[in-house]
Amino acid sequence: MVIKRLVLDVLKPLKGPSIVELAQSLTELDGVRRVSIVVNEIDVETITLTITVEGSNIDFDDIREVIERLGGVIHSVDQVVAEAETKEEI
Repeated sequence: MVIKRLVLDVLKPLKGPSIVELAQSLTELDGVRRVSIVVNEIDVETITLTITVEGSNIDFDDIREVIERLGGVIHSVDQVVAEAETKEEI
């Protein structure tokens, strides 16, 4: 199975890396082709984001590691699109 799309609800500190830096860091990962980040809410100290990651073979642990390294926390995984690998791909 390969993950093609993830939609994550993420809480990030207001201070620290911007959403542009977060998107750049995520797109540098192997298997990631596109990242979309939407700001849903801004509080005094935090920003609530919806992060959509698309690609050919997304590694969830790598995504989580980047988000956490930049100060974010994944609240929930709101959508996953996965495909079975064909014999040719294996």
